[in-house]
Amino acid sequence: MKSYRKELWFETRNRRELINITRDIQICVAESAIKEGLVLVNAMHITSSIFINDDESGLHHDFEIWLEKLAPEKPHSQYKHNGFEDNADAHLKRTIMGREVVVALTKGELDFGPWEQIFYGEFDGKRRKRVLVKIIGE
Repeated sequence: MKSYRKELWFETRNRRELINITRDIQICVAESAIKEGLVLVNAMHITSSIFINDDESGLHHDFEIWLEKLAPEKPHSQYKHNGFEDNADAHLKRTIMGREVVVALTKGELDFGPWEQIFYGEFDGKRRKRVLVKIIGE
């Protein structure tokens, strides 16, 4: 069995962003030369997320509205965590959206269903953060 590991780095311009990283992961798959196995993609920061969904702008807007209803950013005083930071909402949003995804690798390709794409979700941005890609297989 072979393994491959790479860190991808992102620096967002906004506090919250959704970034399609499918192409980045496909490049990792090609670099790995692994044809059959599993691809793990996980956020290495507690206020960011990795998830799979459709790359459609209306849906991205819906995510923003939905997440803000579930864990509103303001007022910052509503959260006990926000004593020294103002990102309690980002921790909650990450928990809702998830830490990682695992995708099957078949014949050297990500084995997706229709419309599936991999996203990096940033909920406390404007700084550099990383994503781990780990591929194992033959």
